[in-house]
Amino acid sequence: MAIQRLLFLFLFPLAMAASSAAASPFNRQSFPPDFMFGAGSASYQYEGAANEDGKGKSIWDVFTTDYPDKISDHSNGNVATDLYHRFKDDIKLMKEIGLDALRFSISWPRILPQGNLSGGINQVGIQHYNNFIDELLTNGIKPFVTLFHWDLPQALEDEYGGFLSYKIVDDFLDYVDLCFKEFGDRVKYWVTLNEPNYFSDYGYAYGSDAPGRCSTYINNCTAGNSATEPYIVAHNQLLAHAAAVQLYKRRYQKSQNGVIGMSISSNWMVPINRTTSSIRAAARAYDFMTGWFLDPITYGHYPKTMHSIVGNRLPKFTEEQSQILRQSYDFLGLNYYTASYAADDPSFSTTNLSYTTDSHVTLTQEKDGVPIGEPTALDWIYLYPKGLRQMIRYVNWKYKNPLIIITENGVAEANNHSMPLDESLQDYQRIRCHRLHLSYLLKAIKEGANVKGYFAWSLFDNFEWSDGYTYRFGLNFIDFNNELRYPKYSAYWFKRFLQRQNISDESRYNSV
Repeated sequence: MAIQRLLFLFLFPLAMAASSAAASPFNRQSFPPDFMFGAGSASYQYEGAANEDGKGKSIWDVFTTDYPDKISDHSNGNVATDLYHRFKDDIKLMKEIGLDALRFSISWPRILPQGNLSGGINQVGIQHYNNFIDELLTNGIKPFVTLFHWDLPQALEDEYGGFLSYKIVDDFLDYVDLCFKEFGDRVKYWVTLNEPNYFSDYGYAYGSDAPGRCSTYINNCTAGNSATEPYIVAHNQLLAHAAAVQLYKRRYQKSQNGVIGMSISSNWMVPINRTTSSIRAAARAYDFMTGWFLDPITYGHYPKTMHSIVGNRLPKFTEEQSQILRQSYDFLGLNYYTASYAADDPSFSTTNLSYTTDSHVTLTQEKDGVPIGEPTALDWIYLYPKGLRQMIRYVNWKYKNPLIIITENGVAEANNHSMPLDESLQDYQRIRCHRLHLSYLLKAIKEGANVKGYFAWSLFDNFEWSDGYTYRFGLNFIDFNNELRYPKYSAYWFKRFLQRQNISDESRYNSV
């Protein structure tokens, strides 16, 4: 990879920053006519009804019960936003905002309680998703379905270690085959896996998420190996993805006329200075975060940087597997939230190896005491909207200008129980977040990027994994004492934006 090209991709956009922010009002008409605007959700974070209607347990049901100390407020998703019971009214809220699509996930253990066909199909679960999809379509909202958003059936975790075993590929294939058969006549957008990089990292390197595995020198885990297991889990996720895409394309795509892809976390990396080592560090950090999955599903192999550092700890694809993996997507779903400064870290240890340090890069979000972007309630999110444009430019260059959908972007507030409701609804930072990211996204499109959609995370405040209910990402406020919904100012902003009203004055967002 020529350092001159990296210099351009990582540093040239910085010189354009002053002229990049949108200065004039804009709305959905600024985007191509077929551009899709939506909001996101996920089954464990939203549905609730954890023990109802024949649903089996997921690894998150068990993790939040067995390790409540790993959840900031000791909470769980047993009720969450209660979407399972309230979806008809919630869909009306989506229609009122004017959203084109809802990204949601199917709960694998809700339709296959034991995780596989031999354990039986839960027809009540199948009917629930049929009803949900039909209700969306009746209201003019496209269903955008994620097949795996981290809530693996606990039965498969108990039987053979879940994604630590290659056996998961066959069970995943049976599960997605069932979904394609039951829902594919109406679902035209499929995501095989959501953020498989984070599932591998936080579940098997840091141990902070289900199933909570890691080396003891990384975190307080009862089992795991942070040096090997993240790579094994990633490998099996990739093979499961490739098998699912192959099945869809061979058996269903022609008759159902849908598309399929993967959603990957893809934050941007900014070289901490203009040295060759920092520029290479930024590229290496991106490889270890996002290229970990983008390279295999585009080219059939892992990034060379990972091969050179990880060595024999990195599993190998057979030639047949590589062939199935190559170009195994119709679109790339990219989840973008923030950016980090990247600096080369030559002081890595040859003991206590871990995916968390294998990139040999130090990531920080401050330089000379100045944050990379506007701070937010979450210490890992600093608003860096221009990074979305830079990231898309890099992906276009390295991965052959793929069709891209931004499947997540958003920001959280702290859940302040003492704040009056009317103040909690005044989410001006979220409005800035979406407006600025959309403005940079529009610039990327005008530069030739093939981007066809943008999904805000999230439609509602919800259960945020190890953060529980301590942060709120929603366009709509949820009172978790009674599950009542209240649109925030950002929901009204989106409504006006989607109604093609020119919006620039934040003082107007608080009126219906």
